[in-house]
Amino acid sequence: MAAYIIRRVFAAVLLLLVVSAVTFAIFFLVPRLGGQTLDSMAAQYVGKSPDPDVIAAVKKNLGLDQPLYLQYWHFIKGIVVGAQYQFGPDPVTCNAPCFGYSFKTHTEIWPQLVDRVPVTLSLAVGAAVIWVVSGVAIGVVSALKRGSLFDRLSMGVALAGVSLPMFFTGLVVLALFGNGEYVPITEDPVAWAGSLVLPWCTLALLYSALYARLTRAGMLETMSEDYIRTARAKGLQERKVVVKHGLRSALTPLVTIFGMDFALLLGGAVITERVFSFQGLGAFAIQGVTTADLPKVMGVTLVAAFFIVICNLLVDLVYAAIDPRVRLS
Repeated sequence: MAAYIIRRVFAAVLLLLVVSAVTFAIFFLVPRLGGQTLDSMAAQYVGKSPDPDVIAAVKKNLGLDQPLYLQYWHFIKGIVVGAQYQFGPDPVTCNAPCFGYSFKTHTEIWPQLVDRVPVTLSLAVGAAVIWVVSGVAIGVVSALKRGSLFDRLSMGVALAGVSLPMFFTGLVVLALFGNGEYVPITEDPVAWAGSLVLPWCTLALLYSALYARLTRAGMLETMSEDYIRTARAKGLQERKVVVKHGLRSALTPLVTIFGMDFALLLGGAVITERVFSFQGLGAFAIQGVTTADLPKVMGVTLVAAFFIVICNLLVDLVYAAIDPRVRLS
């Protein structure tokens, strides 16, 4: 088990390096392939109608005139030990970990990301608890009572929940119940939960509907297996047959789906944060896009990629704990 964990951690580190290289290429190589010049890339940092001498100075100070591999090396080095930018008469220091420096707002990106992570984390964790508990419970009951009124009604509601877009349900919830400002958990835990109830329910409606349908399908398939009939023939209690043998097998595919869904939310619940005016990673990314602030967008992209890689690593470790065959593969 220890060797398996070491292999997976090492693979995760390599994957993060690959993701960082791909992200860097998307923002700095793809524009060149699309016909954008170094002058136009540098011009976005100096405002309207820039002087050619100013553009040349920006290219030199930001290293845009260097080979891409050197630019990438300086980027990775900045994350580890920090960086300095010569943008004006005085050098600007970006402390480690340096995920970039916004020359439009003259602020470091990493502290802003740290300030917004608790908002997105609170939103994702609370919604995940609600959708997993409600979705799995509804799916199990629907499978055990297949064809009943509860089954048809719950699956109908689940179909509506999957079909309705997030911005529609969010706006309906706002129209019915209003909206409150986000309160940090360190200030008032009760007010923190109260400010997140509506966003939690909005997110959970979509995901719980999906998880209910998947759980129902998995339970229907699992409960018809031979080993379930054998367990019942041995005289095991129905509760133990359903929970220990049926539900455990049915939930195994959901582990992967949950890891991806949760990781994507940690990267920023863009629509939900926008609808409820929460200043999380999603809202931060939208600000970067609308203002063409490249370091902001790149910082959020790297943080989101980090969450996805880490969640996939945790999913692999959970699989190894559940199924010993995974450790041998």
